[in-house]
Amino acid sequence: MSDPIKNRYEFVLLFDVKDGNPNGDPDAGNLPRIDPETGNGLVTDVCLKRKVRNYVGLVHGEQPPYEIYVKEKAVLNRQHERAYQAFELKPESKKLPKNEEDARKITGWMCKNFFDVRAFGAVMSTEVNAGQVRGPVQFAFGRSIDRVFTGEHSITRMAVTNEKDLEKERTMGRKFTVPYGLYRVHGFISAPLAKQTGFSEGDLELFWKSLQNMFDHDRSAARGEMAAQKLIVFKHESELGNAPAHKLFDLVTVEKNCGDAPPRSFGDYDVAVGAAPAGVERIEML
Repeated sequence: MSDPIKNRYEFVLLFDVKDGNPNGDPDAGNLPRIDPETGNGLVTDVCLKRKVRNYVGLVHGEQPPYEIYVKEKAVLNRQHERAYQAFELKPESKKLPKNEEDARKITGWMCKNFFDVRAFGAVMSTEVNAGQVRGPVQFAFGRSIDRVFTGEHSITRMAVTNEKDLEKERTMGRKFTVPYGLYRVHGFISAPLAKQTGFSEGDLELFWKSLQNMFDHDRSAARGEMAAQKLIVFKHESELGNAPAHKLFDLVTVEKNCGDAPPRSFGDYDVAVGAAPAGVERIEML
């Protein structure tokens, strides 16, 4: 693996959904997440990280150093036990090794082998304690540019679940979709935290590819058509940065160009990016 990154980054990702549910809310019957005060659509940071994890696992086949720590049916304590076994150490319930060097080895092994631990961090202080890691890569919530409308659709199924229902000709269900929504998400990458986890230039390149391609490998009938439309990256010359993040985000403006009509495609918006300040390089990857 290459050396840890030496520059701070911020990025703006614009992605859209057409006739799909980008992120259902389990506390609201799986309706698309909505800001109740404004009507804007929301997509959680957890949802976006899941898509990155899935893409990395697909590309590298879940092999070290690109294994995925948080995945379906994963037993986290078993992953922690592997770290102890690598150094022939015996775990003590809910405690890291008393020897600080051994404790660092355990946490370091987790960072070295699992991409998502290196990138996003992890709280691994379970019964088999592998420590805690603050990740250098973080997302804010995605938020739609305009208010979104949630459509409710009744659907039918010709088959039935149980023999007792054979007399029924069909069963009924519902699904919820957003006709169209353009979402904007802000992200941050810290060079000092990358030093602690070993997040490298190679990891960074893989992360950028994930943002550009993750929706193409996450298809389902529920999500409709989702696509990454724009990825604007701000690269600082230094580790600590050369400009405030919020000032850089303000350089990216998105305006609707279809008048009073509801937007139904990315072409219904104009995206403009201002000039970056001194010490910051603007990179448009999409």
